Amino acid sequence: MEKDIGKIPKNTDTDIIIRVDDFGGRRGVTIREFVCSERYSGFTKAGTRIPAEQFKAFKTAINSIDEKELAEAPVESKDAGINTEARPIAKKESNNKEDFDESAM
Repeated sequence: MEKDIGKIPKNTDTDIIIRVDDFGGRRGVTIREFVCSERYSGFTKAGTRIPAEQFKAFKTAINSIDEKELAEAPVESKDAGINTEARPIAKKESNNKEDFDESAM
C-alpha cells in the first residue's frame, strides 16, 4: 500500500514527496526527493523513513518547531554566498554520547 500525502517543491527539478507505505513488510512514512530532469526522473537516495512505531515521536518533534524560528533572519554562510539558518545544539561539557542535552533542542 502506498499513499502519497504531499509534495513540496525543493527547486525546479526536485520535489520532496511524503508518503505512507509498506517497505519490507513494515508500515511507515517515507520522505524522499523526487527528481525530474533530462538525465534522470525518479526517487533519489536522499530522504528518510520513519517506522510507524516511531511516528508519534516524529510528529511531536516536528510540531515542537516554532515557526518564528524559521522566519528569523538567515545567517550569512561562508559557502558561495548561500544564506543558511544556524542554530547551535547545546551539549554538556562531556563528550559522552549519553550526556547529550536534548532539552536544548
